[in-house]
Amino acid sequence: GSIFAVGDCNYGCLGAPPNWEMPPVPKISYPGEEQALHAVNNLKRMAKGSKTLKPTWWPWGAGMFATSLGPHDACFVLAANHEKGSGYMVNWWIPAALQKEIIETTKINECKNGCIGILIWHFVHHTPVHLWGKGPLIP
Repeated sequence: GSIFAVGDCNYGCLGAPPNWEMPPVPKISYPGEEQALHAVNNLKRMAKGSKTLKPTWWPWGAGMFATSLGPHDACFVLAANHEKGSGYMVNWWIPAALQKEIIETTKINECKNGCIGILIWHFVHHTPVHLWGKGPLIP
């Protein structure tokens, strides 16, 4: 049989340093959701009798972090990857805390089948062009 692990329960990478097939993926919600989609697509392929699995990749959104630093403080890092020191802190303090609150609120709204959350997160998960990460530019 086959085993698929996504999110926090997976090893987070393929291969060994420094010759990664896929470098460690941050254990945050967005990459976990993307990994789950890859696993589901491969389960569907297997259910149809295919022995060839679609490869996974380092999700483009894995390099975005909204980190809480207290009730009214946060920072937002964009374009990070597996290399130390990568990424840019583009937002901090109260604006980043508000951004984190909007992310959490709309994500919960999406999970409850709310119109606003579904509209916002559909475009996050269906981004037509991936500008960073290790996946294809146009998936």
